[in-house]
Amino acid sequence: MAYQTILYDKSDGVVTITLNRPDKSNAFDDVLIADMIDALKQVERDADARAVVITGVGKNFCAGQDLGPMLERYQSPEGVSFGAHLRKSYNVIIARVRALEKPVIAAINGAAAGAGLGLTCACDLRYASEAAKFRMAFIGIALAPDSATSFLLPRLIGLGRATEMAFTNDLIDAPTALQYGLVNRVFAPEDLLPKTHELATRLAQSPTKSIGLTKRAFNRSFSVDLETALENEANLQEIAGHTADHIEGVQAFIDKRAPQFKGK
Repeated sequence: MAYQTILYDKSDGVVTITLNRPDKSNAFDDVLIADMIDALKQVERDADARAVVITGVGKNFCAGQDLGPMLERYQSPEGVSFGAHLRKSYNVIIARVRALEKPVIAAINGAAAGAGLGLTCACDLRYASEAAKFRMAFIGIALAPDSATSFLLPRLIGLGRATEMAFTNDLIDAPTALQYGLVNRVFAPEDLLPKTHELATRLAQSPTKSIGLTKRAFNRSFSVDLETALENEANLQEIAGHTADHIEGVQAFIDKRAPQFKGK
């Protein structure tokens, strides 16, 4: 697929989406936003795409919003509607990542700030390079949180640590991010992509329908009480129990062999 600002590759059931504006620290402009939204649509529609890796070209993962084009809009007669911008950009991207019923892994090769941090938080798993760094960034330019950072970051690292990151705008290095629970693993820079693709390939060979239902259950659990969560689990288990992969998993267990899951 031809994109202007991302690289899109599919191999062994794994789609790798690579942000490709290294001269701008892979910051989002209108083109990158549109490319990212379209790429996520393609992954959703592609039954052969069973896992996703998101990473960046160069030394940075994503610096968030490209402020150059935004400054031009500030100075235009029309001005800027921040709410309208978010509703058609990061709100769409974050919602699509969370709704995508396939495992999504962030391979964080460098700095992730602002909307870039929001994108990493939206992913299901986060693998980081030792060179990775994380910053909320919004307070640094006198803005409030967006890109679901106010929702996801406290749930990942706790309210106290998330508040400290937001208020102070301090840069968090990879070891601290691992200690906080912001990332799942930290690797040497040269090992990041091989290790991430190793996990993505393993997940692509898993019962991805069940992974999608698990993600759906976790998403719903953020906003319901225990009784509703239990009923939701019962409904989702009804779906999972009638998949071909469930039958295969049970038969493989009885046969004492490795299951061959198809994501169906």
